Amino acid sequence: MTDNTLPSRSHRLEPDSSRKKRGIAIFLRDLLIIFVVALLISFLIKTFLVRSFYIPSGSMESTLLVNDRIIVNQLEPDLIPVSRGDVVVFRDPGGWLPPQAPIEQNPIVAALDWTLSVVGLSAPDSNDHLIKRVIGLPGDHVVCCNTLGQMSVNDIPLNEPYVLLPVGQTSVSKDAFDVVVPKNSLWVMGDNRYDSLDSRYHPTAPGKGFVPLDNVVGRALVISWPLNRWSWLDDYPEVFRGVEDAEE
Repeated sequence: MTDNTLPSRSHRLEPDSSRKKRGIAIFLRDLLIIFVVALLISFLIKTFLVRSFYIPSGSMESTLLVNDRIIVNQLEPDLIPVSRGDVVVFRDPGGWLPPQAPIEQNPIVAALDWTLSVVGLSAPDSNDHLIKRVIGLPGDHVVCCNTLGQMSVNDIPLNEPYVLLPVGQTSVSKDAFDVVVPKNSLWVMGDNRYDSLDSRYHPTAPGKGFVPLDNVVGRALVISWPLNRWSWLDDYPEVFRGVEDAEE
């Protein structure tokens, strides 16, 4: 008679210490994977969608204050067209900013700043960018000022509630100008009109005061810090509602 029963198999029990070590290794591996994926997603969002900048000067007061942090939508202008009234961040067209001395940081702080910049939580290049409000689009005729101290775009005078003026001043610009915005360019101005080195004051720069659309990083959407100033940034469409697009 044959024995059809299966031979018994011996099982070696794994010590508790080995199971714990393997569990810790798996946990650390999964944690590393989650971290790398999160870092990659943050990098892609920062590169293609939104990123953070801080405000280094008072040229946009009282809309934006020094050291405010803002979130910028980078889909504008590549996928979403720029509109009059938008607050935009742009790279220096040339001659707007003085040469920047390199910032010295110890290696630990520099590494942390670089890591935060990758995910869009730090903006070490803020001093290489500018932020202003778009007043004129390509082809627009922008003139200042009429007898009421107003600026006009395509012969439509503007009532600008966002402009900060010194006490006693009624004109929205202390210097007169009359310009037509070139193709693929913008005319931009700071809300703090008497303390903003904007398009008015760079006639001898490479762009002659106009900002190429290619230099626009994106539109500022929201003040994200400090928390007591958290708010969406208004583009004041009612200010420009009567302005018709110019023929380029």
